[in-house]
Amino acid sequence: MSDDLGVLDRYLTLWIGLAMVVGVALGRFVPGVADALNAITFHGTSLPIALGLFVMIFPIMAEIDYERIPRVTRTARKEIGLTLVFNWLIAPFLMYGLAVFFLGGHPEFVTGLVIVGIAPCIAMVLVWNELAAGNQEMCAVCVGVNSLLQIALFVPYAFFFLTVLRGGGIDVSTVLIAQMVFVFLGLPLLLGYLTQQVAFRTVGRDTYYERFIPRIGPLGLLGLLFTVVVMFALKGDYIISNPGQIVLIAIPLLVFFVVLWAAAYGVSALLGFDYTESVSLAFTASSNNFELAIAVAVAVFGIGSNVALATVVGPLIEVPVMLALVRVALATKTRLFDAETTTPTYTTTD
Repeated sequence: MSDDLGVLDRYLTLWIGLAMVVGVALGRFVPGVADALNAITFHGTSLPIALGLFVMIFPIMAEIDYERIPRVTRTARKEIGLTLVFNWLIAPFLMYGLAVFFLGGHPEFVTGLVIVGIAPCIAMVLVWNELAAGNQEMCAVCVGVNSLLQIALFVPYAFFFLTVLRGGGIDVSTVLIAQMVFVFLGLPLLLGYLTQQVAFRTVGRDTYYERFIPRIGPLGLLGLLFTVVVMFALKGDYIISNPGQIVLIAIPLLVFFVVLWAAAYGVSALLGFDYTESVSLAFTASSNNFELAIAVAVAVFGIGSNVALATVVGPLIEVPVMLALVRVALATKTRLFDAETTTPTYTTTD
């Protein structure tokens, strides 16, 4: 377990909260902010926000070790298969059910949480997994597999949940969603892979992960914080008038993270997986790719929409919940698993 998290990672909840406060203050007291941000747009999204969203995701894609995916997949088929079951067969339906149950009277909030639910985590899960002394290699491979699957599955899942299950009540452009998935996931993945391959052949793998990745890593969180500031600047008046809405959105998110993590952790233990595999599976199953969710919500529904607002509440809730679950995992590992299975057997890439 690493105690050397950067300042951005360690206090992410605090930074997100401060970004919200700064955004609301800008929206309330600085005239012309919205006009300035929307002066140049890309598919209805202000160009500064589009760049910020892209910056959020590129460092993640550059960090994935794509060469490990086939090898680890062959040796951990059951574990990765169970992870995918939770990510793509259980999590989306659980989030949809919770959103409708708690937010049925707020269709835009439901839409926002559905978008979060169909985007499995590809970033912060590596942090939670490292803190909990999980199998970092298997977790990194799951991140890579989920990245590829999201490119293929995000659009049909969005169509199914937002159009078919919702009875056609929401006008969603699947073409626009596909374009946004390509721009904010496919393109960063391609550039990340090419960057990695060029670096491996020039400076070497060790130098790439020891020097380059630590330098670009903080850009992802800075891009997230920038996006949060802008979103809350545009929604400042609404938020001040309706603080209870933030709490309302937080409730199904809290239930989702805790229930899904506990289920994945428990099922893994019952199936005989060791601690490092079980805790990796639990965090991979219960975390979400809020970067992509925010990007799609902003591009398709607008940065000032309640759909986008719901997606940005996601990391505000996920970060403290996952940190608490790290403590739960560490406190229970010797009770649920044999001592010899609680020592991590992974190799890190950072």
